[in-house]
Amino acid sequence: MRFGYWTPLFGGWLRNVDDEQMPVTFDYVKRLAQRAEQIGFDLTLVPELNLNDIKGTAAPSLEAWALAAAIAATTDRLEIMAAMRPGYHLPAVTAKQAATIDDISGGRFTFNVVSAWWAEEARQYGGIFSEHDDRYKRTAEFVEIMQGLWRETPYSFHGEYYDVENAHLEPKPRVTPRIYAGGESEAGKASITRYADAYVTHGGTVEELRTKIADMRRRRDEAGLPPFEAFGMAAYAIVRDTEAEAQAELARITDVQHGKAYESYQDFISKSQLEHVPSLEDYSVSNRGLRPQFVGTPEQVVDRIREYEDAGVDTLLLQFSPQLEEMERFGEQVIPLVRASAGGASRRGAADAPGEPASPIRLGSA
Repeated sequence: MRFGYWTPLFGGWLRNVDDEQMPVTFDYVKRLAQRAEQIGFDLTLVPELNLNDIKGTAAPSLEAWALAAAIAATTDRLEIMAAMRPGYHLPAVTAKQAATIDDISGGRFTFNVVSAWWAEEARQYGGIFSEHDDRYKRTAEFVEIMQGLWRETPYSFHGEYYDVENAHLEPKPRVTPRIYAGGESEAGKASITRYADAYVTHGGTVEELRTKIADMRRRRDEAGLPPFEAFGMAAYAIVRDTEAEAQAELARITDVQHGKAYESYQDFISKSQLEHVPSLEDYSVSNRGLRPQFVGTPEQVVDRIREYEDAGVDTLLLQFSPQLEEMERFGEQVIPLVRASAGGASRRGAADAPGEPASPIRLGSA
């Protein structure tokens, strides 16, 4: 199991708690990243939203790609997975940005490609927001162009959405960025099967994840493509000394209040094609993070993680609040127990000593 965390661009993950003691600053983001490397985390997901869908659209939020480059420059080991929505980017320019951050990071940069869901954000920021299936078709072309530019010079592409003629991209990435993607609709899963290297999903139950992973493995096999390189899941973790203390914290954060932070709720469920429509209580925490039920004592959470490993999940993308303090607790009390049961091996270089850069590995398809 690899352990990742969400970089907090929005001041937290809880829609019912106004102040989570998580400043919307790069200084805080840098402290988290540097500490995460020290306590056993393998990667960070830097989400991309130009508006704050957690605290409300008028609340502050940071820009994902500027942060990804800054994290790359101030860390040594973390895989840096930046989210990217094609409706807000140009493929050739994005390929160039990725190659640059790859160089800054020493080959630790990867993508979470998201086809977007928030119509209001697109209206305010001028993003392209077409109907659902069309967004996935655009994404497929976008990824094909990026991968072509990383592979060939000069590179040309003529499609329904983009035209690129004899483009030069140098230097190439030293490690071709892995493409993570997630989707629940038929159009999404069919598209992701063709272009992604790894599959990621919102939080779900063990059986939901077992079914999803089996389905995506089958699709990949039937397409005649290599197996997915990873299966990741979002989750929110509450670890306490007793189960009663963990349940009390769960009750606190799911005390639903219908405030302006719920502006995006109807937009999210109406503009997506979801296998599981979240309740308002689920929506208290972003990305359906409560559904995996990583809530309890360290031993209870470890047992739950092992269930997901058995279902095929090998990458957890975790949220905490307040992030620094709860990551410390998780890193001290949970990660060592999981690693001990697996012989202490981390998928990003078990032989590397703490504080040393991980051994170079290939993160994506050439």
